[in-house]
Amino acid sequence: MLFVPLILHLILVLKMMKTKEKKENPMRNIRIEKIVLNIGCGKDPNKTPEQAAEILRRITGRKVVITRTHKRSTFGVAKNRPIGAMVTIRKGAEEILKRLLEAADRKIKASSFDNFGNFAFGIPEYILIPGVKYDHHLPIFGLDVCVTLERPGYRVKRKRLWKKIGKNHLITKEEAINWVKEKFNVEIV
Repeated sequence: MLFVPLILHLILVLKMMKTKEKKENPMRNIRIEKIVLNIGCGKDPNKTPEQAAEILRRITGRKVVITRTHKRSTFGVAKNRPIGAMVTIRKGAEEILKRLLEAADRKIKASSFDNFGNFAFGIPEYILIPGVKYDHHLPIFGLDVCVTLERPGYRVKRKRLWKKIGKNHLITKEEAINWVKEKFNVEIV
């Protein structure tokens, strides 16, 4: 009879230990801040920035910006001349990133990650992206994909405050690699 209360007490303690399992801190979750797609045309007369903008518009369905040269002579092109097109994606970035990773065969080099967890990769031809069809009126373009990662609380970085993000809260290269492997099933080469 003495063992019954002792056993019941042990069962209650075990149940309490299961419910008090260490929960993950929601401020440590990693998410995509933005994705920037860029197509550079240079001074090739067959490839215009307007054509590059049309391709980016078809890939993302968003407003595209024509990029211009800033200095006196950039890549042999005079100042303030169109040189490429770019688009920044914030909402719906995960779905677009999945499609872009499919075009890159779900492989990213480890050297593509920087020390703050951001990464970039290239796609040699836009027709490799699922859902984008070839148009014989547009030349074949490759594009750069730059992904910026963040954690909750990173808005401090965007404000004009004297405060900075603590070094324990920054995203490291290893954390970013593990996050991409788990979230998108990507192979790191």
